Amino acid sequence: MATTMVAGRALFLALVTTIAAVFLHSAGAVRSYAGVPKGKNTEFIRRSCSSTLYSSLCYTSLVPYANAVARDPIRLARVATNISLARVRSVSSHVSSLRGADARKVDARTLSALEDCEETLGDAAGLTRQSVHELGLLPTSMDKKVAWRVSNVQTWMSAALTNEGTCMDGFTGAGNSAVKADVRQLVRLAAKYTSNGLALVNRLVQRDR
Repeated sequence: MATTMVAGRALFLALVTTIAAVFLHSAGAVRSYAGVPKGKNTEFIRRSCSSTLYSSLCYTSLVPYANAVARDPIRLARVATNISLARVRSVSSHVSSLRGADARKVDARTLSALEDCEETLGDAAGLTRQSVHELGLLPTSMDKKVAWRVSNVQTWMSAALTNEGTCMDGFTGAGNSAVKADVRQLVRLAAKYTSNGLALVNRLVQRDR
């Protein structure tokens, strides 16, 4: 139990640190984030999140960045993918730590699933990182270059979501251990963030945003 609590705190701290580090590299983020989010900015977040599968999660995770986003759909999509990247990296790190700490405490099938999961989450993180970079290359205003780059991001984020699903599927048939439940819960949540990020990316090429 103590080990699980320590791992949980470590995962939380890693997540917070990663989100902060990644987001603060976005242009103007430090200046724009200061202050209470303005009404129009938060309404933009709410309206945008209504197109996602997990709208409440989308809103609560993005509203702290409302002033930084400033009703810019490209910035919003980039922040969402940054958050997704932070999530998947943290879960991947957690899975890696479980392999080392609990290798002798789980059955062979679960251990194999952990190994495969770490690999697929690593792939998902790489794809999401590519997406963040590609979104950073988009112009500040919508033009014909957007569709091409957005298409790349859609492909990569969709693949990342598939990899997250593959990780969870890998535990099918494994023993009903606490490790299995823990990992599947964390990956399932990470996949929700990825899904939301993808939905906001899709909005960039929709006529009615």
